[in-house]
Amino acid sequence: MTPPRDDMGTAVHLPRRPRRVVSLVPSLTEAVARTRPDVLVGATDWCTHPGDLDVTRVRGTKNPDRGAISRLRPDLVIANKEENRELDVTRLRAAGVPVWVTVVETLPQALASLDRLFTRALGGPVPDWLDEARALWAGPPPDVAATVAVPIWRDPWMVVGRSTFTGDLLRRAGLANAFAAHADRYPHMALERIDRPDVDVVLLPDEPYAFGERDGPEAFRTAPTRLVSGRLITWYGPSLLEAHAVLRELAGRY
Repeated sequence: MTPPRDDMGTAVHLPRRPRRVVSLVPSLTEAVARTRPDVLVGATDWCTHPGDLDVTRVRGTKNPDRGAISRLRPDLVIANKEENRELDVTRLRAAGVPVWVTVVETLPQALASLDRLFTRALGGPVPDWLDEARALWAGPPPDVAATVAVPIWRDPWMVVGRSTFTGDLLRRAGLANAFAAHADRYPHMALERIDRPDVDVVLLPDEPYAFGERDGPEAFRTAPTRLVSGRLITWYGPSLLEAHAVLRELAGRY
C-alpha cells in the first residue's frame, strides 16, 4: 500500500494504524486529545489543552527530549514546520520514529491539514468538530471592520506580520492586520509604530509572551488594547469553534 504523505510531501511509513502518538504541537495535541484520546501518550510542556491532559511530557516544542520520545515507543510523532525544528524531525526519523509534519499558514491550509492528519495519518474519520469548524468559517471573508496589531513579544517588541495563520484567521473574521504587508512574518517593531491612531485595537495574547493586566496594556497611550487568549488566534483545532464566535464578536464592535 502506498504510504501517506504529510504536508511536506514526505512519505510516512506506517505499518499499522497508529496506537501510540506523541504530539509536539499544542494545537494538534488538543485536536488529538479531543478526537482520539486513547492514542495520545506524549506531549510537550506547552500543551495546555485539554486542562486534564494526563500524558508523558517530553519538554518543549523547540527542545524536545528525543530520548523520552523514543522510550514511549510511538507509532507516530506529530510536528509542525514552523513550531518544531527540522533537526529534531530529522534525528527522530533517523532513529526509526515516523514523524508527520504539518504546514499551516492559512485557515484553509489548517482545515485541509487536520483532515489529512486524521484520515491519512491516524486512519480514522473526519472529526465532527472539524466539519463544524469548516462550516463556520466557510464563505468569503466579511468586509474589514477594524485594523488590529498583534504583539507576540516585548523588550524587544515583535508583532505578527505577513503570511501567518493568525493574520489569515483575523482577516476571515473581519479584522485587518496592521502589519500584513511587512516583509517579515514576525518583525521587530518600535512601540510607537504599533501604538498609533490608525490601529483600532492592539490584541495582546497570553502566548508566546504572557501579556496580562499589568504587563502590556500600560505601554500603550494611543491605541486601545484587549487581552485575548493566544489559543484563539494562533491554534488550529477545536479552538477554531470558539475563535469564530470571539473574533466575530470583536469585529462586530466596530
